[in-house]
Amino acid sequence: MDTKALIKTDKEIATMRKGCQILASVFDTLHDRVVPGVTGLELDKLAEQKIRDAGCVAAFKGYDSGGPTPFPGTMCFSRNHEVVHGIPTDTQIKNTDIIKIDMGLIYNGHYADMARSFVMPQASQQVRDLATHAKGTFDAGLAQIKNGATLEDYARAAQKYAQDKGYGVVRNLVGHGIGRELHMPPQVPNYFAPEFDNFTFRSGMTLAIEPMINAGGGNVVEGDDGWTIVTADRSLSAHYENTILVTDGGFEILTQI
Repeated sequence: MDTKALIKTDKEIATMRKGCQILASVFDTLHDRVVPGVTGLELDKLAEQKIRDAGCVAAFKGYDSGGPTPFPGTMCFSRNHEVVHGIPTDTQIKNTDIIKIDMGLIYNGHYADMARSFVMPQASQQVRDLATHAKGTFDAGLAQIKNGATLEDYARAAQKYAQDKGYGVVRNLVGHGIGRELHMPPQVPNYFAPEFDNFTFRSGMTLAIEPMINAGGGNVVEGDDGWTIVTADRSLSAHYENTILVTDGGFEILTQI
């Protein structure tokens, strides 16, 4: 892969940094709103308004993946055994849920993308540990990223962390390049496999890094709505994502206030 074509200009990076900070601020607003009794639709409406108020466009709403219908929500709202791409509904959040919110926006023609797992007050220790280790998987992989590092460096570190903790790593879904498009090369899996292009990270590349880990196995299937991805064994799942910039000495998390 010619990674030179994926390197952003200083102007593009500045634009993406601003858009990513706006998205992070939307998540900051959600932090105290994702509570038992609230519905996904209520949170979706709030997030869309915040995105519009900031002069941005919700990146996921109307997204067409080639399926029967475009995605209807501003956010992907997934609970418990749902891994990602859940559609917000009027079902209330329960005291024991783990909620995954994945959301993106477009600012001045550039995309931002991030996801967090929210643990409800009466969730079990198993749920709390799962969410903690989803972030731990992200951190372990990210620590390997810098100019000159390879995909293998990242993927092996993320996979080892998750599997050492006893979790299954989702393989059907991977991270990706991001910029003027939501999904761009290269693919960034959270596990090592020889069939992936073992590209080299270069300063100026922007990537959406997003490990998804399951309390059971790593296999997932598509739900009946054509969008929601669920664990094949119905085990719990957690998701953690940031848009990052590769730098000479490491990385910058762009979706961070």
